[in-house]
Amino acid sequence: MYLTMNRFKVKPGQEAAFEAIWTGRDSQLPQVPGFVAFHLLKGPAKNDHTLYASHTMWASEAAFTAWTKSEAFRAAHRSAGSSGDVYLGPPELEIFASVQHIAGPAA
Repeated sequence: MYLTMNRFKVKPGQEAAFEAIWTGRDSQLPQVPGFVAFHLLKGPAKNDHTLYASHTMWASEAAFTAWTKSEAFRAAHRSAGSSGDVYLGPPELEIFASVQHIAGPAA
């Protein structure tokens, strides 16, 4: 498994706008080879921002790399950056490769 994560610092009072941007977008992910799952997570609120994270799981690094070079990626990110008033700075991309996997009974 290969996991990519973006952390977003959202300005106070802009949480609903941020969530609407993400839940209303055409992600293209379900049609992408090697895509496993996507999660948008809301974290703690601090004085100057609310933390969000997007986690995208891929079958492999190669699948993720192919996605970043695809037309589907460009289409999904076409309006990125157009809502600058929502964010407290740019997102922070983090990438992880699986070292160990333990599945629960529901998996």
